[in-house]
Amino acid sequence: MTGGAGEVVHHLWTAIAVLATALGTTWTVARTRRTRRTRGRLVALAAAEYPRRPRPRWTGRVAAGTRRWAGPAAAAAAGWALFGGITGCVIGAVGAYGARRWRRRPRPTATDIEAAGRLPLAAELLAACLSAGAGPCEAAEAVGRSMGGPVGERLIRVAAELALGGDPREAWGRFGGLPGARPLARCLERAAASGAPAAAPVSRLAAGLRAERARATAARARRAQVLITAPVGLCFLPAFLAVGVAPVVIGLAGRLL
Repeated sequence: MTGGAGEVVHHLWTAIAVLATALGTTWTVARTRRTRRTRGRLVALAAAEYPRRPRPRWTGRVAAGTRRWAGPAAAAAAGWALFGGITGCVIGAVGAYGARRWRRRPRPTATDIEAAGRLPLAAELLAACLSAGAGPCEAAEAVGRSMGGPVGERLIRVAAELALGGDPREAWGRFGGLPGARPLARCLERAAASGAPAAAPVSRLAAGLRAERARATAARARRAQVLITAPVGLCFLPAFLAVGVAPVVIGLAGRLL
């Protein structure tokens, strides 16, 4: 029984070490990516005066390969270390496949996130301009110049195309490519094509976008409250199992056998 208990404790602490290594690797890679992104923005501002020497290709390939396979490799190693044998290999392979699929899931870009955050304000400003008597083209130009960013740039482009006699459907259709902007683009497209008043519909859409943004923020906050318990579980649950549950199970098994 002493050998069986030692094997159980060995597998448990091996799994804890593998999980801690995987979490540390993921955190390090994420922090490195953020630092590199910030540094790249700063270097891009001074690229004309300080040209940067090109980085060797193998360095980028190694970094990309590490980011791509760190999660699946950690999941496979955790499954093998926790269960062992053929069962551990199968569970590790399933975990590696799930980690790979999760790693390859589509993620919103920084431009999409910024556009989704500023879209309710843009809709409210458009509604205010339309209520003041401006047309869709004039409202798009005024709001675009006052806001800036991806939403403002799209609005300025739409206003320029409409001023040059472009098709309202195509112009507002490109604006609708932003996340969540399709209903607003359709409403302004109909107003630009038919001349119908759009102040009231745009106001309702702005209120709906603001409410949807608030719901999304509340959902992210609730999800963060749930996810924040994961580090606590990873730290205290294995210790509780090793100190409190494992000796009881080993003692009961010894009495029975």
